[in-house]
Amino acid sequence: MRIASLAGALAALLLGASAAAQPAWPSRPVTLLVGYAAGTGIDTTARFYAERLREATGQQFLVVNKVGAFGNLAAQDVLRAAPDGYTVLVTPNGTLTTNQHLMKKMPFDALKDFAPVATMARWGAILLVNPREAPVSSVAELTALLKAQPGKLNFASGNFTGQAAGELYKIRAGVSATHVPYKGVPAALADLVGGQVQFMFADVVTGLPQVRAGRLRALAVTTPKRLPNAPEIPTMVEAGVPDYALVNWFGVFLPSGAPEALVRRIGDAVNAVTNSPAAQAFYDKVGGEAFPGTAESTRRTIESDIPAWGRLVKAAGIEPE
Repeated sequence: MRIASLAGALAALLLGASAAAQPAWPSRPVTLLVGYAAGTGIDTTARFYAERLREATGQQFLVVNKVGAFGNLAAQDVLRAAPDGYTVLVTPNGTLTTNQHLMKKMPFDALKDFAPVATMARWGAILLVNPREAPVSSVAELTALLKAQPGKLNFASGNFTGQAAGELYKIRAGVSATHVPYKGVPAALADLVGGQVQFMFADVVTGLPQVRAGRLRALAVTTPKRLPNAPEIPTMVEAGVPDYALVNWFGVFLPSGAPEALVRRIGDAVNAVTNSPAAQAFYDKVGGEAFPGTAESTRRTIESDIPAWGRLVKAAGIEPE
């Protein structure tokens, strides 16, 4: 019944009075481009939205993963596409806010080259250890282990958030460890489970199932509050790391030049999903938080995030490449 209600609401938004002014969207399949690997938080979220939008419109929403350059490859593909709403970027904020601080030369300007459509979710990370390689049960114990063996333990990352989370922990806790980068979170998790690295910060969607299966141990989450689906895991601050919070968000973007009416139409469709009971249940299950937003609020969020992430990159001592 809830799905039918959502479908009706979306159909009214997409095929209503505005259809007289412009051709209805979508009238053919839509490609959702994701710059990260299958199974990651952004991929899982994109696939949830694709299914809900398909149910509402009767059109296919196809999730395509083009992995590389911290999401830049997918973003560039969207910029090469027509601004007609049939090639859409679904991405974490880092692609448009953090990458310019990580790369000496960016292939696009986030504020000039993209049309913000809507935000979708906020997301944190989870600190994981391999208990066979790092036999600790708390952040305090991990901190003590790292201080006893400075620089000898390795932490993995599959994206910038994981790297920044680890570097911020090192700064706040006053410890040292060697960073080992991977092309994606699933690959990093596989090596953590295999014992090649000792700890990492992973997105909750991919990390928590490893904890539930008994392969890894969760020490803390990077969000300001505990997760609804894992209330037993403390926050980093509760675990004794002062002034520590790291939260990302996911959003939807078109190439600049997309008609304002089309941006509003797609934004309304995305927000109808975000505000639905189905989305609330989805985010409760995977550890995210619904974060609806308009084109205007999304642009304001980007504008404030660019300098904020720049400060974090600088504080973490990460040099652009």
